[in-house]
Amino acid sequence: MVTVGFVGLGVMGKPMARNLLKAGFSLVVHNRSRGSVAELVAEGAASASSPAEVAGKVDVVITCLPDSPDVERVALGPDGIVHGIREGGIYVDMSTISPVTTQKIADALAEKGAFMLDAPVSGGEEGAINATLSIMVGGSEAAFQTCLPVFQAMGRKVTHMGGTGAGQVTKACNQIITALQVTAVAEALVLGAKAGVDPQRIVEAIAGGAARCWALEQRAPWMIQHRFTPGFKSAYHYKDLLIAVDTAKAFGVSLPVSGLVCQLYGAMKAMGKGDLDNSAIVTLFEELAHTHLVSG
Repeated sequence: MVTVGFVGLGVMGKPMARNLLKAGFSLVVHNRSRGSVAELVAEGAASASSPAEVAGKVDVVITCLPDSPDVERVALGPDGIVHGIREGGIYVDMSTISPVTTQKIADALAEKGAFMLDAPVSGGEEGAINATLSIMVGGSEAAFQTCLPVFQAMGRKVTHMGGTGAGQVTKACNQIITALQVTAVAEALVLGAKAGVDPQRIVEAIAGGAARCWALEQRAPWMIQHRFTPGFKSAYHYKDLLIAVDTAKAFGVSLPVSGLVCQLYGAMKAMGKGDLDNSAIVTLFEELAHTHLVSG
C-alpha cells in the first residue's frame, strides 16, 4: 500500500484525508491552520511542517485547495512540493483550478522525474464525508493505476479522462451543467411562486418527468426552505465558472449562457452572499420578482 500525504485540510480536504486513514493508508498531513492537523494526528496521521516535507515522506502527495494561485504556491513555492518530491513520486491535485496552471505544475514536476495527476472532485462536503465523490482524473495511465486505490477510498465514481488537464476540463464541464441546472430550477420556482402556485407542489409534479435533475431533487428543497448553509459556496461556483469561461476562450469556444450565469454568481459574491450555498441564487430572482418562496 502506498504512503500518502495530504495538504489542505479544509471543508473538503479534512474528511477526504480522514477517509484515507479509515482505509488504512499511512498518512502525513500539513495545513496552514493547525487545528485540523491536530485532529487527524489524534486519529493516526503524522504531521509535517511544509508541503515539501510532506512530499519527501510519501509516495503520493495530494492537495485540495481553493484556487489556482494557492495550488501553484503549494506546489512550486519556496517550501513547495516540487522541492521535496521523490523521483517517481506522484502529485495529485484534487482542487478545481485552471488547466493552464495544471500543465505548468506538471511540467515542473516532470523535470524532477515526478508525475502529476489532476483529479478534481464533484459531490460537495457530503460526498467528501461519505466517500461518495465523483473523481475525474487527468494524467499518466500508469500513475492513475497506482493511485486508484487511493481514489477509491475517497470516491464512488473514479474515471480516467485522458492526459494532463483532462480532469480539470471535465470538472469545468461539470460545473457548467450544475450551475445552469441550479439557476434554471431557481427561475422556475420563482415564476411558479409569483403566479400563485406552491413551489413544493411544482417540484412534486415535475420531478418524475423530463425536468428531473440533481438540482431539482437536491437543491429545490433548500431553495423553498431558504436553507443556504453551504454544501458548495456560491463564491466557489463563481470561481469555477470563471475557470470554465477562461478555458473556453483558450479553445475558441463560446459559452454565452455560462457567461451569463457566471455574472449572476459574481453578483452573489458582490452582494455579500458568496458564503451561502450556490442554491441561494434563488434569492436574486426573488428580489427581481418581488416574491418569496415558502414551503408548502
